[in-house]
Amino acid sequence: MNGTEWPGGANCAASFTFDVDGEAAALAADPRTARSLSVMTHQAYGPQVGVRRLLRILERARIRSTFFIPGFTADLHPTTVRDIAAAGHEIAHHGYHHVKPTGLSLAEQAEQLDRGTDALERLTGQRPVGYRAPMWDLSWEMPGLLAERGFHYDSSLMDDDAPYLLSPGPEADETPIVEIPIQWALDDWEQYCYLPDVTELGPIQTPQHAIELWRAELEGMRRFGGCWVLTNHPFLSGRPGRAAALEALISEVSAMPDIWIASLNEIAEHTKLGGTTPRQIMPLNHHLK
Repeated sequence: MNGTEWPGGANCAASFTFDVDGEAAALAADPRTARSLSVMTHQAYGPQVGVRRLLRILERARIRSTFFIPGFTADLHPTTVRDIAAAGHEIAHHGYHHVKPTGLSLAEQAEQLDRGTDALERLTGQRPVGYRAPMWDLSWEMPGLLAERGFHYDSSLMDDDAPYLLSPGPEADETPIVEIPIQWALDDWEQYCYLPDVTELGPIQTPQHAIELWRAELEGMRRFGGCWVLTNHPFLSGRPGRAAALEALISEVSAMPDIWIASLNEIAEHTKLGGTTPRQIMPLNHHLK
């Protein structure tokens, strides 16, 4: 066990999260995809169809989720964003153009953050408090930018099984944010995603294969007391067969009495109450001097 105490004496926490990438993900990977009507419709399926199907599934299960939305996607599909908010789910930040922060200057990272926040706040009336880096590629500077802007948590790193406090810099008085770790095995992109000229051609897995992998990780988290964060994309897991398999998994997890299911903001708030000592960010070049 990792020592984390979860509400109600649960053995582990679980969260079903969704990255509503839409067209932004393909455009960020290769701007030439804008010329392909096929690729654009493949991506638009998420905000146009997949989100509605997933919202109905979550409503039936009475689960509150977190939806990470790029500002560009929000601007293209405002009704979808409002529908998610109206259903009571958390809307969190996923960049503006879905570009990786590691490829941007400090000023460009700040611009992506502020522009994305403005887009989400304009549609929902609330500023997002959670962030997930596009492609899970967080830069060393981003935690500091998030803390400066009052974000509560990030969910992009992979160095633990449970959430922890992350200090954005060496100064003791800098406000820490909560880090809620993720991992590649708990992402539907690796299971289902194929885009010509964007992703490598590989086997598109069956829902049964994906669910088996995610269930195995869940059983491990139950044993070791961690936080199981599943990331799905509506343009992938919103497809009928995959959505049906996901709904069955949600029902299965919901029936487990030793699991606390929550949105990421709820998990972040619980982590803050734990009062652990924040970890400090220290770039590797500091250690190599």
